[in-house]
Amino acid sequence: KDLHPPVISLALSPGSGLLMAVLVQMTVAGKSFTGGKVEITLAANLTASSRLWPDAAGVPLFSPGSCRITLVSVKTNLPSSTLPKVMSKFLDSTLQKVLPGLLCPAVDAVLNLVNAKFSNLTSKIPLGSAGTLQYALLNPPLTTDTFIELDLKTILRQKEGKEVDLPMDQLSLASLPPKSNAATQLILSAGFLSAELSVLQASFNLDISNDMVLGLPPLVTTMLGAVIPEISRALPQSQPVVIEMRAAGAPVVTITPGQSSVQLFSTAEFRISPADSAPESLFVLDVHSSLEVQFAVAEEKLQLSLAL
Repeated sequence: KDLHPPVISLALSPGSGLLMAVLVQMTVAGKSFTGGKVEITLAANLTASSRLWPDAAGVPLFSPGSCRITLVSVKTNLPSSTLPKVMSKFLDSTLQKVLPGLLCPAVDAVLNLVNAKFSNLTSKIPLGSAGTLQYALLNPPLTTDTFIELDLKTILRQKEGKEVDLPMDQLSLASLPPKSNAATQLILSAGFLSAELSVLQASFNLDISNDMVLGLPPLVTTMLGAVIPEISRALPQSQPVVIEMRAAGAPVVTITPGQSSVQLFSTAEFRISPADSAPESLFVLDVHSSLEVQFAVAEEKLQLSLAL
């Protein structure tokens, strides 16, 4: 007749998985053996346990364990003289048999929802068109009374399928900032971010031509001669210049409590493109750029904003 919304409590079980307690309140209505109406209002506590462990594919999953029902309180409109016998028979023969079959599958449904999130953990994540990122469980999950720790191996592949070597630096939890309550934290090392940018380093290739960058004077050979007097005599006059920036080494990410940066290593080849002849290389500079990094998370994705 009436079913109150369940009150759910969750707790982590150290070394095991998850403990779930569900308080259910309901009113059961029907006819008594005398033909009159009977209502029984009861409160039952469901307790269930689950184990967190990787499956054959290495995905951490919750598997259901024990599920028990305990009656907390029972009230009825039956006369008190019939209560002991009728209630004892009803509870023993019906509720204790029926309630587990009704309520315990709900626990499995909740675990399936959580496991569906875990199942995406090992899915390949595209890094634009440059490659893919994939996580794999490095060690069995560690469950304490306050958090679940997952040590993940990161697998980076270039678009050709070649795996990128990653530094094997292991972070100690004691060295990390204190964990926020009721929050999930994903800890990524600077070495991992450097390797990820190495997959994307072709994105830093750039051809700079006249009027491409606002605020620059006209990009012609005369301007180059004014900036670098030593080469002014060797340059043709007033020819348009194109600067071809190309990555020359893997980016390096440095993270400190006060500031983070990305070091980019590239070459800048200065070329002229006369209208009546083939492009001609003037000279090549080795360029080391230091960029400040600001981190942000948007739509569950890590974003890096770089400023020269």
